Amino acid sequence: MGDYYEYRHIVGFEDTNLVGNVYYVNYLRWQGRCREMFLHERAPEVLADVRDDLKLFTLKVDCEFFAEITAFDELSIRMRLVDLAQTQLEFSFDYVRLDPGGGSTLVARGRQRVACMRGPNTRTRPARVPEALVRALRPYRAPTGAQPAGSRRT
Repeated sequence: MGDYYEYRHIVGFEDTNLVGNVYYVNYLRWQGRCREMFLHERAPEVLADVRDDLKLFTLKVDCEFFAEITAFDELSIRMRLVDLAQTQLEFSFDYVRLDPGGGSTLVARGRQRVACMRGPNTRTRPARVPEALVRALRPYRAPTGAQPAGSRRT
């Protein structure tokens, strides 16, 4: 197992704009999809908690773009845990284009800050990050200083 959780995606026409490159909002959608698939595959008990009372609020999202991608590019979206506080988590996402010859290129990098909350919608309060989620994320902790600036080949 690597130090990241990987979600693979093949870019489709629905992900592109009229010019043929990927519309920026899709990168944010893929962050959410990667996080959802992580919960589904690695922390299903947290999903049960979400169906009950736990709410995962996305507080902040960003994405920096280094290269364009187009339809039928294969992506590896790689999620790491950057910060774990009592009630909040922060994830980093590397978007890596997997080239047919076996190479790969970092095309974008993003972050997402999430707060754990509980209670009815009108009285939602911060809640501790569930222990099951902490355990599931442990192998994906990003090393300190692991976010170099700029584009690089992986």
